[in-house]
Amino acid sequence: MTIRPLLAPLLGLGLLLGARTAPAATPGAFTATYNVSQGGQPMGVATVTLRAAGNGEWIYGKDVKGTGGLAALLGASVTESSRFRWKGDVPEAISYDYQMQAAVKAKQRHLVADWSKNRVTVDEGKGPRSYPTSPGMVERNTLPLALGLALRDGKRQVALPVAVRQEVQVQHFKVTGKENVKVPAGSFAAQRVDRTDADRGFSAWYAPDRYPLPVKLSQHDGGDMVMELVSYRAD
Repeated sequence: MTIRPLLAPLLGLGLLLGARTAPAATPGAFTATYNVSQGGQPMGVATVTLRAAGNGEWIYGKDVKGTGGLAALLGASVTESSRFRWKGDVPEAISYDYQMQAAVKAKQRHLVADWSKNRVTVDEGKGPRSYPTSPGMVERNTLPLALGLALRDGKRQVALPVAVRQEVQVQHFKVTGKENVKVPAGSFAAQRVDRTDADRGFSAWYAPDRYPLPVKLSQHDGGDMVMELVSYRAD
Protein backbone atom coordinates (compact mmCIF):
# COMPACT_ATOMS: atom_id res chain seq x y z
CA MET A 1 0.00 0.00 0.00
CA THR A 2 1.34 3.41 -0.92
CA ILE A 3 0.23 6.30 1.22
CA ARG A 4 1.80 9.49 0.04
CA PRO A 5 1.18 12.72 1.84
CA LEU A 6 -0.73 15.31 0.22
CA LEU A 7 0.71 18.38 -1.57
CA ALA A 8 3.94 20.28 -2.15
CA PRO A 9 6.47 22.88 -0.60
CA LEU A 10 8.14 26.70 0.09
CA LEU A 11 11.46 28.35 -0.41
CA GLY A 12 11.12 30.56 2.61
CA LEU A 13 8.50 33.16 3.25
CA GLY A 14 9.65 35.22 0.26
CA LEU A 15 8.31 32.67 -2.23
CA LEU A 16 4.78 32.83 -0.92
CA LEU A 17 3.01 34.83 -3.59
CA GLY A 18 0.30 37.32 -2.76
CA ALA A 19 1.08 37.19 0.97
CA ARG A 20 -0.45 39.35 3.66
CA THR A 21 2.08 41.42 5.55
CA ALA A 22 1.20 39.98 8.99
CA PRO A 23 0.48 36.24 9.05
CA ALA A 24 -2.12 34.99 11.51
CA ALA A 25 -1.23 32.88 14.52
CA THR A 26 -0.04 29.34 14.02
CA PRO A 27 -2.47 26.55 15.00
CA GLY A 28 -2.43 24.88 18.39
CA ALA A 29 -2.66 21.15 19.04
CA PHE A 30 -5.34 19.26 17.10
CA THR A 31 -6.52 15.80 16.05
CA ALA A 32 -8.14 15.11 12.66
CA THR A 33 -9.44 11.84 11.21
CA TYR A 34 -9.94 10.90 7.55
CA ASN A 35 -11.49 8.07 5.60
CA VAL A 36 -9.02 6.76 3.01
CA SER A 37 -10.08 5.05 -0.21
CA GLN A 38 -8.20 3.79 -3.26
CA GLY A 39 -9.70 3.18 -6.67
CA GLY A 40 -13.12 4.01 -5.21
CA GLN A 41 -12.88 1.28 -2.55
CA PRO A 42 -12.58 1.89 1.22
CA MET A 43 -9.01 1.22 2.32
CA GLY A 44 -8.36 2.66 5.77
CA VAL A 45 -8.58 5.38 8.37
CA ALA A 46 -5.99 8.13 8.88
CA THR A 47 -5.41 10.05 12.11
CA VAL A 48 -3.48 13.33 11.88
CA THR A 49 -2.22 15.06 15.03
CA LEU A 50 -0.29 18.17 15.99
CA ARG A 51 1.20 18.65 19.46
CA ALA A 52 3.85 20.76 21.16
CA ALA A 53 7.15 18.98 21.88
CA GLY A 54 8.78 21.69 24.01
CA ASN A 55 11.73 23.99 23.30
CA GLY A 56 9.79 25.69 20.51
CA GLU A 57 9.41 22.44 18.56
CA TRP A 58 6.26 20.63 17.40
CA ILE A 59 5.40 17.09 16.33
CA TYR A 60 3.02 16.46 13.43
CA GLY A 61 1.98 12.85 12.98
CA LYS A 62 -0.08 10.78 10.56
CA ASP A 63 -1.13 7.17 11.22
CA VAL A 64 -2.98 5.20 8.55
CA LYS A 65 -4.48 1.83 9.37
CA GLY A 66 -5.74 -0.54 6.68
CA THR A 67 -9.35 -1.43 7.48
CA GLY A 68 -10.72 -2.54 4.11
CA GLY A 69 -9.85 -4.56 1.02
CA LEU A 70 -6.29 -5.71 0.40
CA ALA A 71 -4.90 -3.23 2.94
CA ALA A 72 -6.83 -4.95 5.75
CA LEU A 73 -5.91 -8.40 4.46
CA LEU A 74 -2.22 -7.53 4.55
CA GLY A 75 -2.43 -5.78 7.90
CA ALA A 76 -1.03 -2.68 6.22
CA SER A 77 -0.22 0.48 8.18
CA VAL A 78 1.73 3.67 7.59
CA THR A 79 3.16 5.87 10.32
CA GLU A 80 4.69 9.29 9.65
CA SER A 81 6.13 11.60 12.28
CA SER A 82 7.59 15.06 11.71
CA ARG A 83 9.40 17.32 14.14
CA PHE A 84 9.54 20.99 13.13
CA ARG A 85 9.86 24.59 14.34
CA TRP A 86 7.69 27.46 13.22
CA LYS A 87 9.36 29.96 10.89
CA GLY A 88 6.63 32.55 10.62
CA ASP A 89 3.70 30.29 9.76
CA VAL A 90 5.84 27.74 7.92
CA PRO A 91 6.59 24.38 9.68
CA GLU A 92 10.34 24.33 8.99
CA ALA A 93 11.60 20.73 9.06
CA ILE A 94 13.83 19.29 11.78
CA SER A 95 13.22 15.57 11.20
CA TYR A 96 10.83 13.18 9.46
CA ASP A 97 10.28 9.44 9.92
CA TYR A 98 8.20 7.20 7.64
CA GLN A 99 7.38 3.54 8.23
CA MET A 100 5.16 1.31 6.13
CA GLN A 101 4.38 -2.19 7.39
CA ALA A 102 2.49 -4.97 5.62
CA ALA A 103 2.58 -8.76 5.60
CA VAL A 104 4.66 -8.87 2.42
CA LYS A 105 6.54 -5.57 2.49
CA ALA A 106 8.15 -3.01 4.77
CA LYS A 107 9.59 0.40 3.94
CA GLN A 108 11.13 3.21 5.93
CA ARG A 109 12.70 6.66 5.55
CA HIS A 110 14.54 8.80 8.09
CA LEU A 111 15.31 12.46 7.35
CA VAL A 112 17.20 14.89 9.57
CA ALA A 113 17.89 18.59 8.96
CA ASP A 114 21.07 19.78 10.70
CA TRP A 115 20.55 23.54 10.60
CA SER A 116 23.90 24.22 12.30
CA LYS A 117 25.62 22.68 9.25
CA ASN A 118 22.86 23.48 6.74
CA ARG A 119 22.69 19.83 5.64
CA VAL A 120 19.84 17.36 5.15
CA THR A 121 20.55 13.64 5.60
CA VAL A 122 18.15 11.02 4.24
CA ASP A 123 18.45 7.27 4.94
CA GLU A 124 16.09 4.63 3.51
CA GLY A 125 18.16 1.68 4.70
CA LYS A 126 20.59 1.69 1.79
CA GLY A 127 23.04 4.24 3.14
CA PRO A 128 22.57 7.97 3.89
CA ARG A 129 22.39 10.75 1.30
CA SER A 130 23.13 14.37 2.09
CA TYR A 131 22.34 17.71 0.46
CA PRO A 132 22.03 21.42 1.46
CA THR A 133 19.04 22.74 3.42
CA SER A 134 16.87 25.62 2.24
CA PRO A 135 15.26 28.25 4.52
CA GLY A 136 11.59 27.52 5.17
CA MET A 137 12.04 23.92 4.00
CA VAL A 138 9.25 21.45 4.77
CA GLU A 139 8.93 17.73 3.98
CA ARG A 140 6.19 15.64 2.46
CA ASN A 141 4.29 14.99 5.68
CA THR A 142 3.96 18.66 6.76
CA LEU A 143 3.28 19.84 3.21
CA PRO A 144 -0.54 19.93 3.54
CA LEU A 145 -0.28 21.91 6.78
CA ALA A 146 2.09 24.47 5.22
CA LEU A 147 -0.20 24.86 2.23
CA GLY A 148 -3.33 25.25 4.36
CA LEU A 149 -1.74 28.04 6.39
CA ALA A 150 -0.65 29.81 3.20
CA LEU A 151 -4.24 29.69 1.92
CA ARG A 152 -5.53 30.96 5.26
CA ASP A 153 -3.19 33.95 4.87
CA GLY A 154 -4.85 34.80 1.55
CA LYS A 155 -2.28 33.36 -0.86
CA ARG A 156 -3.52 31.91 -4.13
CA GLN A 157 -0.15 30.77 -5.47
CA VAL A 158 2.41 29.07 -3.25
CA ALA A 159 5.97 27.84 -3.85
CA LEU A 160 7.29 25.48 -1.19
CA PRO A 161 10.81 24.00 -0.82
CA VAL A 162 10.29 20.31 -0.01
CA ALA A 163 13.02 17.99 1.23
CA VAL A 164 12.73 14.83 -0.89
CA ARG A 165 15.11 11.90 -1.43
CA GLN A 166 18.01 13.62 -3.16
CA GLU A 167 17.42 17.36 -2.93
CA VAL A 168 15.23 20.24 -1.86
CA GLN A 169 12.64 20.49 -4.61
CA VAL A 170 10.62 23.68 -5.01
CA GLN A 171 7.02 22.72 -5.75
CA HIS A 172 4.36 25.11 -7.00
CA PHE A 173 0.64 25.18 -6.18
CA LYS A 174 -2.26 27.34 -7.25
CA VAL A 175 -5.87 27.89 -6.25
CA THR A 176 -7.75 26.85 -9.39
CA GLY A 177 -11.29 27.62 -8.26
CA LYS A 178 -14.02 27.09 -5.69
CA GLU A 179 -16.02 23.87 -5.53
CA ASN A 180 -18.71 22.53 -3.23
CA VAL A 181 -17.35 19.44 -1.49
CA LYS A 182 -19.31 16.98 0.66
CA VAL A 183 -17.32 14.75 3.04
CA PRO A 184 -18.26 12.94 6.28
CA ALA A 185 -17.35 16.10 8.28
CA GLY A 186 -19.92 18.16 6.33
CA SER A 187 -20.39 20.26 3.19
CA PHE A 188 -17.90 22.99 2.32
CA ALA A 189 -17.49 25.74 -0.26
CA ALA A 190 -13.85 24.77 -0.69
CA GLN A 191 -10.84 26.21 -2.48
CA ARG A 192 -9.42 23.70 -4.94
CA VAL A 193 -5.61 23.61 -5.12
CA ASP A 194 -3.60 21.88 -7.86
CA ARG A 195 0.11 21.40 -8.33
CA THR A 196 1.19 23.37 -11.40
CA ASP A 197 4.81 22.31 -12.00
CA ALA A 198 4.34 18.54 -12.38
CA ASP A 199 1.73 16.21 -13.83
CA ARG A 200 1.19 14.24 -10.62
CA GLY A 201 -2.60 14.08 -10.65
CA PHE A 202 -2.85 15.89 -7.31
CA SER A 203 -5.77 18.01 -6.12
CA ALA A 204 -6.79 19.15 -2.63
CA TRP A 205 -9.79 21.03 -1.31
CA TYR A 206 -9.43 23.41 1.65
CA ALA A 207 -11.79 25.42 3.84
CA PRO A 208 -8.97 27.60 5.23
CA ASP A 209 -11.26 29.71 7.38
CA ARG A 210 -12.24 26.49 9.22
CA TYR A 211 -9.26 24.12 9.19
CA PRO A 212 -5.51 24.24 8.40
CA LEU A 213 -5.76 20.81 6.72
CA PRO A 214 -7.60 19.83 3.53
CA VAL A 215 -11.17 18.60 3.82
CA LYS A 216 -10.46 16.33 0.85
CA LEU A 217 -7.49 15.36 -1.25
CA SER A 218 -7.12 13.21 -4.31
CA GLN A 219 -3.81 11.86 -5.57
CA HIS A 220 -3.24 9.54 -8.52
CA ASP A 221 0.52 9.16 -8.18
CA GLY A 222 0.89 5.57 -6.94
CA GLY A 223 -2.85 4.82 -7.13
CA ASP A 224 -6.18 6.63 -7.02
CA MET A 225 -6.04 7.60 -3.35
CA VAL A 226 -8.66 9.87 -1.79
CA MET A 227 -8.77 11.20 1.79
CA GLU A 228 -11.98 12.75 3.17
CA LEU A 229 -12.24 14.56 6.49
CA VAL A 230 -14.38 12.85 9.14
CA SER A 231 -13.64 14.98 12.20
CA TYR A 232 -11.38 17.74 13.50
CA ARG A 233 -10.93 18.91 17.08
CA ALA A 234 -8.63 21.33 18.85
CA ASP A 235 -6.84 19.57 21.71
